[in-house]
Amino acid sequence: MFLRKNENFDVEKYWNDYEASIGEKVLAKSLGQYMSGWAEYVQPLWGLAIATSGGFRFHHFPHEGWLMALSRATTGGEAPKEKAFFVPRDSITSVELILEKRWWKKILTPSNPVLTVRCLINGEEREVVIETDRTAAEIVTALKNSTPTDE
Repeated sequence: MFLRKNENFDVEKYWNDYEASIGEKVLAKSLGQYMSGWAEYVQPLWGLAIATSGGFRFHHFPHEGWLMALSRATTGGEAPKEKAFFVPRDSITSVELILEKRWWKKILTPSNPVLTVRCLINGEEREVVIETDRTAAEIVTALKNSTPTDE
């Protein structure tokens, strides 16, 4: 089985449709793995970390392999569901991308950059942690440039 690029997939249209569905402009995005910080989600989830004109979003798109689908069909389980959360811009207190700086640690225990978004949600302090890559620096820049509570 070979994976082929979907020639009919229009990336620009996808993002225009996404912006229309959320009613905000997408400023920056990066693929990442949500690790912690949102009480409703306890397991790591792969998805998109997105800075928008309204705040910060994480959007997990469910994936189900054929073996899991077959198993679910025979046992009557539910298909995986889309998961997303949103942190309004005025709730964000800080945002940073943490990169390992020690050369010896990079060699011995390679680690991904970590995007942290600290916020106040319903009076509760939260720190959302997402492992990502260096492209998340654009998210940090976008949120810092328009977050008045950031230093």
